[in-house]
Amino acid sequence: MELEFGKLSSRQFQEVRRFLQQQGLEPPVILPDYTVVLREDGEIAATGSLKGPVLQHIAVSKGLQGEGLCNTVISHLVNHAAAQGHSHLMLCTKPENLDLFCAAGFYPVAQTEQMLFMENRRDGAARFVSSLPRTDAAPVGAVVANCNPFTKGHRYLAEQAAKSCGFVYFFILSEDCSRFSAQERMTMASRSLADLPNVAVCPTGSYMISNATFPTYFLKDQSLASQCSMELDLTVFARCFAGPLGITRRFVGQEPFCGLTASYNRTMQAVLPKWGIEVVEIPRLEVCGQAVSASRVRTLLDQGDWGMLTPLVTEETARFLREEWNHGSA
Repeated sequence: MELEFGKLSSRQFQEVRRFLQQQGLEPPVILPDYTVVLREDGEIAATGSLKGPVLQHIAVSKGLQGEGLCNTVISHLVNHAAAQGHSHLMLCTKPENLDLFCAAGFYPVAQTEQMLFMENRRDGAARFVSSLPRTDAAPVGAVVANCNPFTKGHRYLAEQAAKSCGFVYFFILSEDCSRFSAQERMTMASRSLADLPNVAVCPTGSYMISNATFPTYFLKDQSLASQCSMELDLTVFARCFAGPLGITRRFVGQEPFCGLTASYNRTMQAVLPKWGIEVVEIPRLEVCGQAVSASRVRTLLDQGDWGMLTPLVTEETARFLREEWNHGSA
């Protein structure tokens, strides 16, 4: 058995994609950071990839399953991840693979009918949630947003949630797949919401809308976004966050622009009430007759049109963009 590993060439990437399709798996759209390939007589026998700390696209040829090739791939990926400084690993797989990955040192976090989310720490999710602030106030609400960048629309959503809840968790996505880094988005949100005493700005870690739970979200192409991934992501929120933190309401803005986010909101309406969580949809804030959107702000930022941009963002965001933002990182 021949072993290949590293960053795939364009030709190798297409070959791996075809192999995964043959095994009945959805192939990656974006080139992984690192891939291992086992070959027999020149043909792919097994493969697996890493995207940061996330194990992805692990598959073994149907005729060679049960011969330990999957364990070889997983072991190689885990060792490489450790060498890159990633000790906390995650993966999504089919529920029938539970025993296989448990034997490799992974533990179940959340599961739907179609998907299983696992990590290599027995209490990783619980430990992360325990680091978040707690409250005795009620009811407890939540907002989950990317804030790329933070706008007056995000501020309006937080205000509406704060008016009807004793306490609100305003979660900022931690995945760095956006124009602004997670730290920059946290900074803008924290400063813009600092005057709301019952709102806490918190990170999501890798547990909400991330490469681990929802890798296609950041492609913003609805045809590539799996309904199964949406349901899994929301199940993780309900089981790992809402339950321990006492969250009974999740606030979302109406979505007139992005089809993927609109689909996610519809799925939220179907999934979360089963967990006792009310979904509250808030009409978009409008400025000068147009709904405020972060994508519009990014366009105006590229154009250098501060006259049109400034009314759409908070004073804190505007100040951050003018005085602190590293334009070269865009």
